Amino acid sequence: MPKDGSATRRRLLDAATAEFAARGIAGARVDRIAAAAEANKAQIYAWFDSKDGLFDAVFHEHLALIVDLVPFDARDLPGYAVRLYDAYLEQPAVILLAVWARLERVPTGDLLTAVTDEVARKLDAVRAAQAEGLVDPAYAAEDVYSLVIALSMTWSPAATVIAAAPGDAERDHTRRREALARAVRGALGP
Repeated sequence: MPKDGSATRRRLLDAATAEFAARGIAGARVDRIAAAAEANKAQIYAWFDSKDGLFDAVFHEHLALIVDLVPFDARDLPGYAVRLYDAYLEQPAVILLAVWARLERVPTGDLLTAVTDEVARKLDAVRAAQAEGLVDPAYAAEDVYSLVIALSMTWSPAATVIAAAPGDAERDHTRRREALARAVRGALGP
């Protein structure tokens, strides 16, 4: 029975995720991706046309994760930010891929244009929370969402000062979670 190649394609996407997260688009090498996937370079080009096409496939696959990494609750933005902190510890590739896409592909503007429906639902939820008096109505919903994401990334793999790691002392994680929740509540609360 002939193989359909889906297992090899999956291994290529997984290996490419690790390679792009670690080295970016320019630094990634198809030789390393193929070797890590136990495949050959010809399969990469057959399925994805190019290294850029492979990054596009990886990033597109991760867009839903980026937007829906944790459940969004506009009525509990501090909790949402803390859940994102924890998710970045568990799945650093998600945030790293977004950072590389920002640096190498989309230097300005909206990085999440392919998932506008999901983001629109979140913005509607923010507006509803503002109408309920739970979120400061002085901010545009888009700005609330961006600020929560930015604050949640304070100790992410994209951090410019301290990047948290799963092996950090639990007291450090607890302190960061508390500071993050307090900052979001203070900045965006009513």
